[in-house]
Amino acid sequence: MALIFETYSARKSATLHFDTNEVLHAGSTNKNAFKALIAAEYTGVKVELVKNFEMGVSNKSPEFLKMNPIGKVPVLETPDGPVFESNAIARYVARLKVDNPLYGSSLIEYAHIEQWIDFASMEIDANILRWYIPRIGFAVYLPPAEEAAISALKRALEALNTHLASKTYLVGHSVTLADIIMTCNLTLGFSRILSKSFTSEFPHVERYFWTMVNQPNFRKILGEVKQAESVPPVQSAKKPSQPKEPAKPKVKDEPAKEAKKEVAKEPAVEEEEAPKPKPKNPLDLLPPSKMILDEWKRLYSNTKTNFREVAIKGFWDMYDPEGYSLWFCDYKYNDENTVSFVTLNKVSGFLQRMDLARKYAFGKMLIIGSEPPFKVKGLWIFRGKEIPHFVIDECYDMELYEWTKVDISDEAQKERVNQMIEDHEPFEGEALLDAKCFK
Repeated sequence: MALIFETYSARKSATLHFDTNEVLHAGSTNKNAFKALIAAEYTGVKVELVKNFEMGVSNKSPEFLKMNPIGKVPVLETPDGPVFESNAIARYVARLKVDNPLYGSSLIEYAHIEQWIDFASMEIDANILRWYIPRIGFAVYLPPAEEAAISALKRALEALNTHLASKTYLVGHSVTLADIIMTCNLTLGFSRILSKSFTSEFPHVERYFWTMVNQPNFRKILGEVKQAESVPPVQSAKKPSQPKEPAKPKVKDEPAKEAKKEVAKEPAVEEEEAPKPKPKNPLDLLPPSKMILDEWKRLYSNTKTNFREVAIKGFWDMYDPEGYSLWFCDYKYNDENTVSFVTLNKVSGFLQRMDLARKYAFGKMLIIGSEPPFKVKGLWIFRGKEIPHFVIDECYDMELYEWTKVDISDEAQKERVNQMIEDHEPFEGEALLDAKCFK
């Protein structure tokens, strides 16, 4: 074992470069470029980010394609030749300085660092991208594929959460290259699609991530990281722009009198239509309501005692049937809910996919029964007098439930609303397995 590690150390020393000028070709917001830049901060070597890099232009130039024939970013230009693939670039930068801690102090630490680098790439980054890319229109959106990506990501985050339960760093007692690559991959997720309601299931991952991004060397490159408020709505897949038609040759043998006529010129057609401003959500165009949903959410969250007298009474004082509507939902396939944790995960997944409506909705979901099959019932408040169309269109779980509008003139239905809001037990004669809130 000692001989093997000695060989690795010798090979590591043999590849060192001092006082070199490495140039990184990538945009200034590219999370894959951040890996090398943060590694450079820890090793103390100089990596210069190329100036005026324009994605889609700079990486299609002949000079760039000589360094990476498929035009992918980033590429590191070194005195010994180019290096592409972001993890390879980060590894190269980490090895530019001898005796730095980014690769650990033993062969087993080195192996564990490589292990977590692979995990960060194949289990974390890949599944974040499989979830995020179709939603922003860069791939076809397929709900079953999204559900599979989310399930795989949650499985990976659960494993990572367990590992970090008793650790500050992935390997050893200081930052390694594994932490740099893991954090950069998580940064895309946290800032674009992993809202607080999703990540709260993984408290050790949350603590680890915010610890890492606030380390001085990370913060210098990443700047201030803010967590996504919600999952982005699904956009249509982007179509490749059509090439311009070649100009038609002029006809030479036109009559002279026609040539003398002044012909009005048509405006030039641009290759791509200028981006249109994002349309407002129709719910934002509704008349103002006396009910401020955030005020109700705060009242719900902050009421710890006398819930009926304070929160429930406050709800009906606030509720505006002209600006909002109340809905009961009942899961259509309760006979399938034979395993408790699967049923709970099913409800959690539904609430996660409802993130797109967080600004316009409040919900309570009850999982009912002391033994299977478990019943799933819910109460939802939506802005507007109907369930918003964008929620029906973009959250496929909606069709798995029967939806019934609450008649607030019916005292029995109002009491059912009260009991669902306060997690009353027993509910309709049965025990509660769990209750989940969307707020």
